Amino acid sequence: MIQWFKNDELLKQKMQKVVDECMGESPSYCVATCPLHVDVKGYTGKIANGEFKEALAIIRQDLPFPGILGRICAHPCEEKCKQKEEGQPLAIQSLKRFAANYDNEFEWDISIERERSEKVAIIGSGPAGAMAAYVLRKKGYKVTIFEALPVVGGMLRVGIPAYRLPRHIIDFEYSILPLLGVEIKLNTKVGEDVKFNDLLKEYDAIFLAVGAHKSIMLGAPGGNLEGIIPGVDFLRNVSLDLPQTIGEKVTVIGGGNVAVDVARSAVRKGAKKVTLICLEQRDEMPAHAWEVEEAEEEGIEVINGYGLKQYLGEGKLEKLEMKKCIFVFDENGRFNPQYAEDETITLETDMVILAIGQTMEKEFLNETSELFASSTNGKVMADPVTLQTPIPKVFAGGDMVGRPLIAIEALAHGKKAAISIDRFFNNEDMTIGREREGTFETNLVRELKDEERGTVRTRTRKISLERRITTFDEVDMGLTEKAAKQEATRCLQCECKLCMKECIMLNEFCEYPKQLMEQTLAACCIDPLIPYSCNMCNQCTINCPKDYKFSEIFAQMRKDLVKDGLGPLPQHKPIHMHQKLGFHPLFNIVKPDIKAGYTKRAFMPGCSLPSYSPLLVGSILRHLQKELPGTGAVLRCCGKPTKALGLEKEFAERYKLLEDAFTELKVEEIIVACQSCYSMITTMSPDLRVRSLYEVLKEIGIPEEAKGIGKGRVMALHDSCVTRECSNIHDSVRYLMREMGYKIEELPHNRQNTRCCGFGGMVVPANPSLAKRVMNRRASEAKSEYIITYCAACRESMTLGGKKALHLMDLMFNRDWEKTGAPGLQNPLKNWLNRYKSKQQIKSSHM
Repeated sequence: MIQWFKNDELLKQKMQKVVDECMGESPSYCVATCPLHVDVKGYTGKIANGEFKEALAIIRQDLPFPGILGRICAHPCEEKCKQKEEGQPLAIQSLKRFAANYDNEFEWDISIERERSEKVAIIGSGPAGAMAAYVLRKKGYKVTIFEALPVVGGMLRVGIPAYRLPRHIIDFEYSILPLLGVEIKLNTKVGEDVKFNDLLKEYDAIFLAVGAHKSIMLGAPGGNLEGIIPGVDFLRNVSLDLPQTIGEKVTVIGGGNVAVDVARSAVRKGAKKVTLICLEQRDEMPAHAWEVEEAEEEGIEVINGYGLKQYLGEGKLEKLEMKKCIFVFDENGRFNPQYAEDETITLETDMVILAIGQTMEKEFLNETSELFASSTNGKVMADPVTLQTPIPKVFAGGDMVGRPLIAIEALAHGKKAAISIDRFFNNEDMTIGREREGTFETNLVRELKDEERGTVRTRTRKISLERRITTFDEVDMGLTEKAAKQEATRCLQCECKLCMKECIMLNEFCEYPKQLMEQTLAACCIDPLIPYSCNMCNQCTINCPKDYKFSEIFAQMRKDLVKDGLGPLPQHKPIHMHQKLGFHPLFNIVKPDIKAGYTKRAFMPGCSLPSYSPLLVGSILRHLQKELPGTGAVLRCCGKPTKALGLEKEFAERYKLLEDAFTELKVEEIIVACQSCYSMITTMSPDLRVRSLYEVLKEIGIPEEAKGIGKGRVMALHDSCVTRECSNIHDSVRYLMREMGYKIEELPHNRQNTRCCGFGGMVVPANPSLAKRVMNRRASEAKSEYIITYCAACRESMTLGGKKALHLMDLMFNRDWEKTGAPGLQNPLKNWLNRYKSKQQIKSSHM
């Protein structure tokens, strides 16, 4: 590693832009939305491959309760699933549940970090408390959970009916807590069985994780009539199998998931008629649409757009009078229902269950008023980032500090609290690095491809309707193995590592470009092998949504290394020698068209083609001079290898020699066979007219004897990456092959999306193993026996990649290729001998 680019501010700016905007580490939409950031992409990919235990292992890294959440998670992740844009979201929750089927307590990781002396009390065993207990115990702290109920789970147990969340699933997954060493004290109500102040004295930290176990009641005339009960109490009694009377005509008031759970539970408890009525219109209901649909399947009538006006009856509830709700929220989005008081309906009912919202029971905190000192909503005051309260050793989350949370949010609060408590004990800053806890917006950009649009979501199985309405057995039977694998394949694996999927070189040095640029800027140094390993093919840029030009960054790095005397690499010494020879008079010639008596254009075969085949160089020039009198020739290097190495001064000198040749001939047009020459001259001499040999051959026609000689034979065609934007060259090459009677095997990556042959950027001497992998990958794309190139360097690469490779001009001018086959590789001495022979071919042309 060496220091460099100390004064190259422009390069630093380009690198910093990648650091600031690269999406390589940006999470997928589902992962960013998930409050726990469970790796959906990872586990769905494993399910799709049939690796079910591996999928479960990925889930358990972030979520120790996969079976529970696989059943009752509100899955906000699905709302942001890319598949939802033009179809149906991935069944993320169902896939999580499927993976949980492979759970085995004997495979759980119950190891902990070193034992700590600090003691933590957690009040409440719901999702927030359970998660905090899990994380803190894994870190070695002594954890005790205080639970008022006779069972674990909190609102998971008494707020969600068994037909959605079977009780054995809760017991099974919660059993990891005592296995880890968490002490759970059931039937222990803080404030009655143990005083909160006593816990303050005995424990080093406390986490308040009490759920919203208290229903909000509606104040309306007749509210004292018999038959009006809270929804939370009803669900708790049902869940704990406590005595619970049920009316024949039950009305549930509320539009959320709790209200739907109450209504469906009332059906199962024997109510003859159940009606659910709410303020919201159907598309405004907070309850999940599928839950409402299942409720209606079970015979529950749903009435939208009405609110309670009064209860009617003599001592006992007999009727409800409801008034029309005009709108629920005001123009600012605040809950502010407005009614048409005279537009009413009356319902006969003998029981009303209120499920319009829940709040917490906080009486046990009456002795610690400082927890509510500046509260405006009656909730415990807690820092939103750390969850620390005005009492430093007390932390609060979940329903204690804000709105009732869905289960996955409560789990995230539990993890957040655990992180804060751990830092609290270790005297660390509790605020640093917490920006992405909970749901956040990813900066990922991922466009849908045509073949990805409108795929259909796989549905889970349900038990029969007859069984559903008479039992609390689980309704949803989950996905079969076949269905799970089918659904998992719908995952688009959203990420932005498109450059990494394409570029072998980047994968050798980083996980994504931001990482490489960030590390380099921080250290102000880099291994020179890295910039000299770039093929300069720009395939990364093509695939990058931000169009970062990494080849330009690496090229500038090379220049800076040269300025500091640290580049090129020692491995590049042969390139220096080749460049010197390439400009030596022994291997150069500038030749006018003597026979025509004037020279309007110059044919430039480049370096690789003359080193490959003098026969082709001479044949091409003679054909051009026949069809285009006034065609001279320039056999001289364009200097690209020198430029690629970062040798700016030497390149300027050498390119000037090429320009001098054009000036000497006074030509109006340059015809090039080499794609690198085409690119270089077009860029460096914009005033010159530069045309590809293949465009010209299409225009003037091929030799008569070459027409139809292919006889329908299929040949794979490799497009040169350096001219990937030149569609006119692509079209011309294909035209020439068809004129010669060949059929073309188009490679998966072709034309503007072609892949590098592995020869570019002078990588071969610098990083030969990398170059070989690039060559092998490209060559392996061709299924045909032969692969055709229109660059001699590409032909050599394809040969090194294991294919029989020919130059396009072999097909047109080399009549012996079918007898001799592909020529394979040639040693350097033979190459220079060919270069000299090519000079002689040009020299003898039109003598």
